[in-house]
Amino acid sequence: MALSSPEATILNTAKIPENPSSPCSIHLQKLPHLTDYLPNLKPLPNPLEKNTLYHPPAGFYINQSEVVLGKIILDLSADSEAVSSHSPQVAYSRAGPRWQVFFDPKDIKAAIVTCGGLCPGMNTVIRELVVGLWEMYGVRQIYGVTAGYRGFYSRDPIELNPKLVHNWHKLGGTALETSRGGFDLNKIVDAIEHHGFNQVYIIGGDGTMRGAVNIFNEIQRRKLNIAVAGIPKTVDNDIGIIDRSFGFQTAVEMAQQAINAAHVEAESAVNGIGLVKLMGRSTGHIALHATLSSRDVDCCLIPEIDFYLEGEGGLFEFLEKQLKENGHAVLVVAEGAGQDMIPRTEAQKEERDESGNLVFLDFGAWLKSELKNWWARDHANELFTVKYIDPTYMIRAVPANATDNLYCTLVAYSAIHGVMAGYTGFVSGLINGNYAYIPVEEVAHARNEVNTKDHKWAWVRSVTNQPDFVKP
Repeated sequence: MALSSPEATILNTAKIPENPSSPCSIHLQKLPHLTDYLPNLKPLPNPLEKNTLYHPPAGFYINQSEVVLGKIILDLSADSEAVSSHSPQVAYSRAGPRWQVFFDPKDIKAAIVTCGGLCPGMNTVIRELVVGLWEMYGVRQIYGVTAGYRGFYSRDPIELNPKLVHNWHKLGGTALETSRGGFDLNKIVDAIEHHGFNQVYIIGGDGTMRGAVNIFNEIQRRKLNIAVAGIPKTVDNDIGIIDRSFGFQTAVEMAQQAINAAHVEAESAVNGIGLVKLMGRSTGHIALHATLSSRDVDCCLIPEIDFYLEGEGGLFEFLEKQLKENGHAVLVVAEGAGQDMIPRTEAQKEERDESGNLVFLDFGAWLKSELKNWWARDHANELFTVKYIDPTYMIRAVPANATDNLYCTLVAYSAIHGVMAGYTGFVSGLINGNYAYIPVEEVAHARNEVNTKDHKWAWVRSVTNQPDFVKP
């Protein structure tokens, strides 16, 4: 299949050779393009061809026919769903530079904004967007929007250049500042028009990506020549479709320090328990990976599993056994675990943060209290210690490690190449080890929960020997 135009990238199905034992078609996800609603836009040769420092080698440009499969593990048995239903395999356009672009660098005015909570690597992404636009494509008008979405209409943008952002990748947080909430669609798009931005790069989590969907739709409705690209950011790694979000591996690495400290505290006490609460509102990926990496964790509790404290097969019974055998135990819990176990007032049941999320109660602090009550009730006059560690803000605020810095660089460059090629309403991300473009609307609503039926969770169970919490 040879696709030669931007429109061709949205073809629904591309046939692959017939094979009686495998699926026979590929469904290429529709990737929005500026020419979808501005058909008179003319393509230009890629400015990289005239770059004095870099000469693209053969095979440098991505063909429109190159795709990344969303699923690479298939069951080819005759009775499998993939074979029996003959359903096409979902694929995404491969990320990277195209031979033709739809922006003249001298006319580009780019905006970069960071929204939501902090995450390791945010400054790296900003830096690489600036450096990539400036050095690869010769863009000289690059601006940072401060204070998140509300910064579009409430603050003046700041001019960015490679010299200014040179060391930003060494810093935690975001140099552009961030905030939650403040999303006013008409004010934001009006401000984008007012400032003359024609490329908008939005860095944020799932809530931010839902806002990006609305911005893209409104720009499309107004038929504006403005491309919107999202770069998904969530330290929890709860955004679906992509392999992982940037900052996740740094978070897992930093979580080891908290677990190590909890282990030392627990091991140094009589009947000591080290309790660590890690980030993860709706998913337990950080807790899971930190547990597998540590080997010192005796029990890992995540939002995806049900568990109970009292009775046969419960947490207390398991911990009592661990304390008798080893004299100590280490617990790792995700912040979203056990929320339905904590008593709430009616007001607490309705309380929301600025992003519209339900405000969670501190499960770690509540569990610490319950552990102490249990021990005082069942083991009066016996020594017992619970050391509770919550490293949330320490983990969020650190600079990205080497692996995440590399990922941030490539995901930023991928976003630039996509926007220059005229794509809009997309995010760049890693799918099965390859960089791809995904419609932002799909990413905004996709969740990445821990699959407790797969091998990875089985590995956790084998490492910790924790109960399955299935009541007899």
